[in-house]
Amino acid sequence: MSQFTRIRKYHSFFRFKRDFEQYSMRKARSYELIIHWLHSKLNRNQFLLLSGILVGCAAGLAGVILKTLVHYIHYVITYKVHFSTQVIFYIVFPFLGIVLTTLMVVLFFKGQSRKGIPAILHEIALNSSFIPPVKMYSQVLQSAITVGLGGSAGLESPIAVTGAALGSNYARTYHLGYKERTLLLAAGATAGIAAAFNAPIAGMMFAFEILLTGVVFSDFMPLIVAAVCGSLLSKIILQEEVLFHFESRMPFNYHNLPFYIALGLLCGLYARYFVVLSQKVEHFFKHLQWNALHKAMLGGVLVSALCVMMPPLFGEGYSSVKALAGGSGEEILQNSFFRYLPLQSWMILVFTGCVCLLKAFATSITIQSGGNGGNFAPSLFAGGFLGYFFAILCSQLGIDDVPVTNLVIVGMAGVMAGVMYAPLTAIFLIAESSSGYDLFIPLMIVATISYLIAKWFSPISPEIKELAKEGKVFTREHDKNILLLMKMNDLVETDVQQISIDASLRQLIDVVKEGNRNIIAVMDQQQLFQGIVTLDDIRPIMFNPELYDSITVKKLMKAPPAVVSLKNNINQVIKIFDEVNVWTLPVVQDKKLVGFISKSSILNKYRLLLQEYSNAE
Repeated sequence: MSQFTRIRKYHSFFRFKRDFEQYSMRKARSYELIIHWLHSKLNRNQFLLLSGILVGCAAGLAGVILKTLVHYIHYVITYKVHFSTQVIFYIVFPFLGIVLTTLMVVLFFKGQSRKGIPAILHEIALNSSFIPPVKMYSQVLQSAITVGLGGSAGLESPIAVTGAALGSNYARTYHLGYKERTLLLAAGATAGIAAAFNAPIAGMMFAFEILLTGVVFSDFMPLIVAAVCGSLLSKIILQEEVLFHFESRMPFNYHNLPFYIALGLLCGLYARYFVVLSQKVEHFFKHLQWNALHKAMLGGVLVSALCVMMPPLFGEGYSSVKALAGGSGEEILQNSFFRYLPLQSWMILVFTGCVCLLKAFATSITIQSGGNGGNFAPSLFAGGFLGYFFAILCSQLGIDDVPVTNLVIVGMAGVMAGVMYAPLTAIFLIAESSSGYDLFIPLMIVATISYLIAKWFSPISPEIKELAKEGKVFTREHDKNILLLMKMNDLVETDVQQISIDASLRQLIDVVKEGNRNIIAVMDQQQLFQGIVTLDDIRPIMFNPELYDSITVKKLMKAPPAVVSLKNNINQVIKIFDEVNVWTLPVVQDKKLVGFISKSSILNKYRLLLQEYSNAE
């Protein structure tokens, strides 16, 4: 490179710096200045690749910090304190965690209630993938308090939301479009999941199966580099005991296929129990006529009681699952009241069965009463205990050579596939976490059976079923997804002709002469919408001057077949159009006319969006 070329590049950068500082609406940080300059110099694919690395590192670091903090708290409580003292922690800490989280939300985050993966899906579908900046740190703080102090929930959903918020706001800062913004949103969530489990492929599968449902993309490189960055940070910073990792397992033996098929059926039924119970608990707290703090206190008392009875329910519970997979199930009993009973084989069966059943209660109460967390870790925890329960049951029935460790590991994938509706994520997550690629066949069998049972009960994940019914999230119906991208405000024609309800036919004819509309809105003295008059209504009499002063608009007007409001989404408007079989409908808000919406405007917008999202970049 010649000296002259170097000087030109430096001159280009400093000129950009001068212009940016002079014309920017705010004073930028130095690193933002450099990235803005790179954005102006790199092509689209190059800048997206760079963005994937930056977002992946930021999201991965957030996940690593959160996991380390929570693990340290649990380590002190579980291994550094005798059980008699632990009981006090189990009584106090979960209660404090849920109550403090609720107070934080009410006092510092204005009572924001939308959380978890459905919040991301809602922003993708209805908010053009713009996630509020507060989500970049609020989920980490709230979940650290909830789960760190013993709330029976998982950190992975808050980590995914945090990563998605980082990606979305990065794209907002550098003025990227909807497609790029959605891609970096998914990249952030991918990196967060990859960092939480040191499982880059599972992070990508999570983005494809859950976040990008119904979104068509051909740019995968930002997701790949984000997953790699998140996983590398996890591998470099996190210690082995923090990672979700299993060393011991048995080789796959095809003679054990009946075990895996039976476990798949059991996982599918348990997953259905888990989601139905979660819905019932959500319904209970939603309809409980208490304020947020009182709900949190109730939830805290219940979760604390459950943790005292069954200590593995405290926090994420990954250490207990690792103990089961390592063949140390008896050690878990020693940290519970079962330690005071003579050790019997049936005690382990009863204990693990109760933990399985109560985990669904503990998790749903933690989340719905005011805590912050997700179902990611609880589904893995429950699957591990369910697999161990099934293995011990088979051994008690006299069956020989039961692959206990494999059933624990594979059971986690089974329950997660049924609860999260994400079989590929579950398969790759467990395969990567256990280095168990030789277990792919049983993992696929159990996850597929569980997923099919869950789909048989409910084709759409119950967690987002109501949102999908209301048209607030994308589904696999791509036509409806494109319609969700349309905004009512952009389609309403506000330049409408109006006339008073007391006006004469002569005045109405004058309005018709001055305009080019087929529909005229009729208003009363308070400018409230009363009805419509169409050209078809007045055509039989509009050429009869004798009637001009004897007939009023009130006699000619009629009620529209239907009205819509700005609160309706386009899918709902299309359904109304089909029901009433008209071409134009009035848009009314609080009895005041906003304008008219027509099928023509919807079809034109649909055609433009279809063309935009079909073009390959």
